[in-house]
Amino acid sequence: MELAYTFKTDTGQIRTHNEDNGGIFVNEHGTLAIVADGMGGHLAGDVASEMTRAFFEEAWRENTELLSVKEAENWLREKVYSVNEKLYQHSITHSDCQGMGTTIVAAICMNDFMTLGHIGDSRIYVQNEFGFSQKTEDHTLVHELVRTGQITEKEAENHPRKNVILRALGTEREISIDIQSLQIEGGELLLLCSDGLTNKLEQKEMRELLDVNESIEEAANSFIEIANERGGEDNITVAIVLYPKVEEESSR
Repeated sequence: MELAYTFKTDTGQIRTHNEDNGGIFVNEHGTLAIVADGMGGHLAGDVASEMTRAFFEEAWRENTELLSVKEAENWLREKVYSVNEKLYQHSITHSDCQGMGTTIVAAICMNDFMTLGHIGDSRIYVQNEFGFSQKTEDHTLVHELVRTGQITEKEAENHPRKNVILRALGTEREISIDIQSLQIEGGELLLLCSDGLTNKLEQKEMRELLDVNESIEEAANSFIEIANERGGEDNITVAIVLYPKVEEESSR
Protein backbone atom coordinates (compact mmCIF):
# COMPACT_ATOMS: atom_id res chain seq x y z
CA MET A 1 0.00 0.00 0.00
CA GLU A 2 1.43 3.35 -1.06
CA LEU A 3 0.86 6.21 1.37
CA ALA A 4 0.98 9.93 0.61
CA TYR A 5 2.89 12.02 3.12
CA THR A 6 4.46 15.40 3.78
CA PHE A 7 6.65 16.89 6.50
CA LYS A 8 7.23 20.60 7.06
CA THR A 9 8.90 22.59 9.82
CA ASP A 10 9.28 26.34 10.27
CA THR A 11 11.22 28.46 12.76
CA GLY A 12 8.33 30.89 13.16
CA GLN A 13 8.39 34.69 13.42
CA ILE A 14 10.19 35.25 16.72
CA ARG A 15 12.74 32.55 17.49
CA THR A 16 16.16 32.54 15.86
CA HIS A 17 16.57 28.76 15.70
CA ASN A 18 14.34 25.74 15.32
CA GLU A 19 14.16 23.30 18.23
CA ASP A 20 11.55 21.18 16.42
CA ASN A 21 12.61 18.16 14.41
CA GLY A 22 11.24 14.98 12.93
CA GLY A 23 10.54 13.36 9.62
CA ILE A 24 8.74 10.62 7.74
CA PHE A 25 10.78 7.48 7.14
CA VAL A 26 9.91 4.63 4.80
CA ASN A 27 11.28 1.10 4.60
CA GLU A 28 10.05 -1.90 2.64
CA HIS A 29 7.57 -2.82 5.37
CA GLY A 30 5.92 0.45 6.36
CA THR A 31 6.15 4.13 7.26
CA LEU A 32 7.20 5.90 10.47
CA ALA A 33 6.31 9.55 11.16
CA ILE A 34 7.98 11.50 13.98
CA VAL A 35 7.63 15.00 15.42
CA ALA A 36 9.87 16.12 18.31
CA ASP A 37 9.78 19.52 20.04
CA GLY A 38 13.03 20.06 21.93
CA MET A 39 13.49 22.03 25.14
CA GLY A 40 16.39 23.08 27.33
CA GLY A 41 18.88 25.88 27.86
CA HIS A 42 20.79 27.51 24.99
CA LEU A 43 20.79 25.07 22.04
CA ALA A 44 20.14 21.93 24.09
CA GLY A 45 16.59 21.60 22.76
CA ASP A 46 17.97 21.36 19.23
CA VAL A 47 20.29 18.57 20.35
CA ALA A 48 17.53 16.56 22.02
CA SER A 49 15.11 16.69 19.10
CA GLU A 50 17.84 16.06 16.50
CA MET A 51 19.21 13.07 18.43
CA THR A 52 15.67 11.68 18.64
CA ARG A 53 15.05 12.12 14.91
CA ALA A 54 18.38 10.53 13.97
CA PHE A 55 17.83 7.60 16.33
CA PHE A 56 14.41 6.75 14.92
CA GLU A 57 15.47 7.26 11.31
CA GLU A 58 18.27 4.72 11.74
CA ALA A 59 16.12 2.35 13.81
CA TRP A 60 13.41 2.31 11.14
CA ARG A 61 15.93 1.75 8.38
CA GLU A 62 17.18 -1.34 10.22
CA ASN A 63 13.73 -2.52 11.32
CA THR A 64 12.37 -5.88 10.29
CA GLU A 65 8.71 -6.33 9.46
CA LEU A 66 6.23 -5.70 12.27
CA LEU A 67 3.57 -8.33 11.66
CA SER A 68 1.15 -7.46 14.45
CA VAL A 69 -0.09 -4.63 16.64
CA LYS A 70 1.70 -6.18 19.61
CA GLU A 71 5.03 -6.27 17.75
CA ALA A 72 4.64 -2.64 16.67
CA GLU A 73 3.74 -1.45 20.17
CA ASN A 74 6.64 -3.37 21.71
CA TRP A 75 9.06 -2.02 19.08
CA LEU A 76 8.00 1.58 19.71
CA ARG A 77 8.13 1.21 23.49
CA GLU A 78 11.61 -0.38 23.40
CA LYS A 79 12.98 2.28 21.05
CA VAL A 80 11.59 5.07 23.23
CA TYR A 81 13.26 3.54 26.29
CA SER A 82 16.54 3.32 24.34
CA VAL A 83 16.54 6.88 23.02
CA ASN A 84 15.46 8.19 26.43
CA GLU A 85 18.54 6.60 28.02
CA LYS A 86 20.70 8.00 25.20
CA LEU A 87 19.42 11.54 25.76
CA TYR A 88 19.61 11.28 29.53
CA GLN A 89 23.22 10.12 29.47
CA HIS A 90 24.15 12.84 26.98
CA SER A 91 22.70 15.52 29.27
CA ILE A 92 24.72 14.15 32.19
CA THR A 93 28.03 14.04 30.32
CA HIS A 94 27.63 17.36 28.45
CA SER A 95 27.22 20.34 30.78
CA ASP A 96 25.78 22.56 28.03
CA CYS A 97 22.95 20.05 27.58
CA GLN A 98 21.93 19.61 31.20
CA GLY A 99 18.16 19.45 31.56
CA MET A 100 17.54 18.99 27.85
CA GLY A 101 14.54 17.02 26.68
CA THR A 102 11.99 16.74 23.93
CA THR A 103 8.40 15.87 23.30
CA ILE A 104 7.70 13.10 20.83
CA VAL A 105 4.77 11.92 18.77
CA ALA A 106 5.28 8.84 16.62
CA ALA A 107 3.05 6.97 14.20
CA ILE A 108 3.89 3.55 12.80
CA CYS A 109 1.80 3.21 9.65
CA MET A 110 1.30 -0.34 8.40
CA ASN A 111 -1.14 -1.60 5.77
CA ASP A 112 -3.82 -2.78 8.19
CA PHE A 113 -3.08 -0.86 11.39
CA MET A 114 -1.41 2.23 12.82
CA THR A 115 0.38 2.43 16.17
CA LEU A 116 0.56 5.84 17.85
CA GLY A 117 2.76 6.94 20.74
CA HIS A 118 3.38 10.22 22.51
CA ILE A 119 5.19 11.97 25.34
CA GLY A 120 4.66 15.66 26.12
CA ASP A 121 2.34 18.16 24.43
CA SER A 122 2.91 17.49 20.75
CA ARG A 123 -0.24 15.95 19.30
CA ILE A 124 -1.65 13.39 16.89
CA TYR A 125 -4.98 13.87 15.16
CA VAL A 126 -6.72 11.28 12.99
CA GLN A 127 -9.35 11.88 10.34
CA ASN A 128 -11.43 8.86 9.38
CA GLU A 129 -15.04 7.83 8.77
CA PHE A 130 -15.91 8.99 12.29
CA GLY A 131 -14.56 12.52 11.81
CA PHE A 132 -11.44 14.45 12.85
CA SER A 133 -10.31 13.82 16.42
CA GLN A 134 -7.35 14.32 18.74
CA LYS A 135 -5.85 10.96 19.74
CA THR A 136 -3.34 12.18 22.34
CA GLU A 137 -3.70 13.81 25.75
CA ASP A 138 -1.19 16.55 26.60
CA HIS A 139 1.22 15.66 29.39
CA THR A 140 1.00 19.16 30.84
CA LEU A 141 0.15 20.74 34.17
CA VAL A 142 -2.76 22.64 32.66
CA HIS A 143 -4.30 19.53 31.08
CA GLU A 144 -4.04 17.74 34.42
CA LEU A 145 -5.78 20.67 36.13
CA VAL A 146 -8.58 20.49 33.56
CA ARG A 147 -8.83 16.71 33.81
CA THR A 148 -9.22 16.86 37.58
CA GLY A 149 -11.78 19.67 37.41
CA GLN A 150 -9.61 22.34 39.05
CA ILE A 151 -9.89 24.73 36.10
CA THR A 152 -12.07 24.93 32.98
CA GLU A 153 -10.87 24.48 29.40
CA LYS A 154 -11.52 28.18 28.86
CA GLU A 155 -9.31 29.07 31.85
CA ALA A 156 -6.63 26.73 30.51
CA GLU A 157 -6.26 28.73 27.30
CA ASN A 158 -4.54 31.65 29.06
CA HIS A 159 -3.23 29.93 32.17
CA PRO A 160 0.15 31.40 33.32
CA ARG A 161 1.66 27.90 33.55
CA LYS A 162 0.32 26.69 30.24
CA ASN A 163 3.74 25.61 29.00
CA VAL A 164 4.68 23.42 31.99
CA ILE A 165 5.22 19.87 30.69
CA LEU A 166 4.91 16.96 33.11
CA ARG A 167 6.52 14.31 30.93
CA ALA A 168 9.33 14.64 28.37
CA LEU A 169 11.83 12.39 26.64
CA GLY A 170 15.36 12.53 28.08
CA THR A 171 14.75 14.50 31.27
CA GLU A 172 14.62 11.49 33.61
CA ARG A 173 16.08 7.99 33.58
CA GLU A 174 12.63 6.36 33.68
CA ILE A 175 10.01 7.27 31.08
CA SER A 176 6.46 6.25 30.24
CA ILE A 177 4.97 6.54 26.76
CA ASP A 178 1.26 6.40 25.95
CA ILE A 179 0.67 3.95 23.09
CA GLN A 180 -2.48 2.98 21.20
CA SER A 181 -3.27 1.24 17.92
CA LEU A 182 -6.08 1.65 15.40
CA GLN A 183 -7.24 -0.60 12.59
CA ILE A 184 -7.06 0.78 9.04
CA GLU A 185 -10.28 0.93 7.03
CA GLY A 186 -8.92 3.08 4.19
CA GLY A 187 -8.76 6.82 3.62
CA GLU A 188 -7.39 7.67 7.07
CA LEU A 189 -5.36 10.86 7.52
CA LEU A 190 -2.88 11.35 10.36
CA LEU A 191 -1.68 14.77 11.49
CA LEU A 192 1.30 14.97 13.85
CA CYS A 193 2.27 18.44 15.05
CA SER A 194 4.10 20.50 17.65
CA ASP A 195 2.37 23.01 19.92
CA GLY A 196 3.52 25.82 17.66
CA LEU A 197 0.54 24.80 15.54
CA THR A 198 -2.02 23.81 18.16
CA ASN A 199 -1.50 27.01 20.16
CA LYS A 200 -2.54 29.00 17.07
CA LEU A 201 -5.20 26.92 15.31
CA GLU A 202 -8.27 25.30 16.80
CA GLN A 203 -9.15 21.72 15.94
CA LYS A 204 -12.13 22.84 13.86
CA GLU A 205 -9.89 25.10 11.76
CA MET A 206 -7.42 22.28 11.12
CA ARG A 207 -10.20 20.02 9.90
CA GLU A 208 -11.55 22.73 7.61
CA LEU A 209 -8.11 23.41 6.12
CA LEU A 210 -7.63 19.71 5.43
CA ASP A 211 -10.98 19.68 3.64
CA VAL A 212 -10.53 22.80 1.49
CA ASN A 213 -6.94 22.27 0.34
CA GLU A 214 -6.44 20.08 -2.70
CA SER A 215 -3.37 18.29 -1.34
CA ILE A 216 -1.80 17.48 2.01
CA GLU A 217 1.21 19.61 1.00
CA GLU A 218 -1.05 22.63 0.53
CA ALA A 219 -2.77 21.92 3.84
CA ALA A 220 0.56 21.74 5.69
CA ASN A 221 1.67 25.02 4.11
CA SER A 222 -1.62 26.64 5.13
CA PHE A 223 -1.19 25.45 8.73
CA ILE A 224 2.25 27.05 8.98
CA GLU A 225 1.24 30.23 7.16
CA ILE A 226 -1.72 30.86 9.48
CA ALA A 227 0.28 30.06 12.64
CA ASN A 228 2.86 32.63 11.54
CA GLU A 229 0.19 35.20 10.69
CA ARG A 230 -1.13 34.83 14.24
CA GLY A 231 2.22 35.61 15.81
CA GLY A 232 4.44 32.62 15.12
CA GLU A 233 6.05 32.87 18.55
CA ASP A 234 7.08 29.20 18.49
CA ASN A 235 8.54 26.76 16.00
CA ILE A 236 5.86 25.03 13.92
CA THR A 237 6.11 21.45 12.68
CA VAL A 238 3.59 19.37 10.77
CA ALA A 239 3.67 15.79 9.48
CA ILE A 240 0.72 14.40 7.51
CA VAL A 241 0.23 10.81 6.34
CA LEU A 242 -2.69 9.86 4.09
CA TYR A 243 -3.89 6.32 3.46
CA PRO A 244 -5.49 5.57 0.08
CA LYS A 245 -9.21 4.94 0.05
CA VAL A 246 -10.25 1.33 -0.41
CA GLU A 247 -11.97 0.79 -3.73
CA GLU A 248 -15.59 -0.13 -3.23
CA GLU A 249 -16.55 -3.58 -4.39
CA SER A 250 -18.10 -3.70 -7.83
CA SER A 251 -21.84 -4.21 -7.88
CA ARG A 252 -22.68 -7.84 -8.41
